[in-house]
Amino acid sequence: MSLTVLKLGGSVITDKDRADTLDGETLGHVADALGEANADDLVLVHGGGSFGHHHANEHGVSTTTGSHDIDAVTDIHGAMKTLNEFVLSRLHDRGIAAVPVHPFSTAVRDANASLTLPTGHIETMVAEGFVPVLHGDVIAHEKEGVTVVSGDELVVSVASHLDADRVGFCSTVPGVLDENAEIVPEITAYEQVADVLGESESTDVTGGMAGKVRSLLELGAPASIFGPDDVSAFLGGETPGTRIDG
Repeated sequence: MSLTVLKLGGSVITDKDRADTLDGETLGHVADALGEANADDLVLVHGGGSFGHHHANEHGVSTTTGSHDIDAVTDIHGAMKTLNEFVLSRLHDRGIAAVPVHPFSTAVRDANASLTLPTGHIETMVAEGFVPVLHGDVIAHEKEGVTVVSGDELVVSVASHLDADRVGFCSTVPGVLDENAEIVPEITAYEQVADVLGESESTDVTGGMAGKVRSLLELGAPASIFGPDDVSAFLGGETPGTRIDG
């Protein structure tokens, strides 16, 4: 199996500055590209955007700060399930056999914050012709109640455990940009871009572009960050945007 893992950034598929607001036009554009590609052996992951991040921020929950408040759990997880359903619906409209995988039901962090995400069911789904669609979520965290698991973390975990051949991050920008707003063609160490990577301008509890680059460098396999217009190119075998190879 030649596996591709593709993450759709939350800022790509939602209006990240307006709570619980879908960017239906861009999501439709990306769904069109996925439908036309007829990509086999594909796992999708999407971020939280204005759905998950908004509620996580309201409840003070992040990847490192937890909560035992049941309202926090239901608000954040509920918002992410709603967004996931929007994504699935658009994919189904394009004839894609997409199925939901909710990390809250399977993933866990131990007391040292190490993430465990079982992937046997994901591998079987792919082998049976389905496209698993994971998403950022809250997950049980020993001694912390629940914390956020980001889409970036999920990509790294799935890609590592299933030996993915290709990893892509679809972002709102066409790649990692330098101080002149030019695309950095390749990153092999975080120090190359440390001066230009700042926090996301919108509410983001998972690290923004800096977090994405760090996550992909930790992956130890070639990956790329690109914009929505390059989804077709990526699925067609190209490496658009910024190539990241740690």
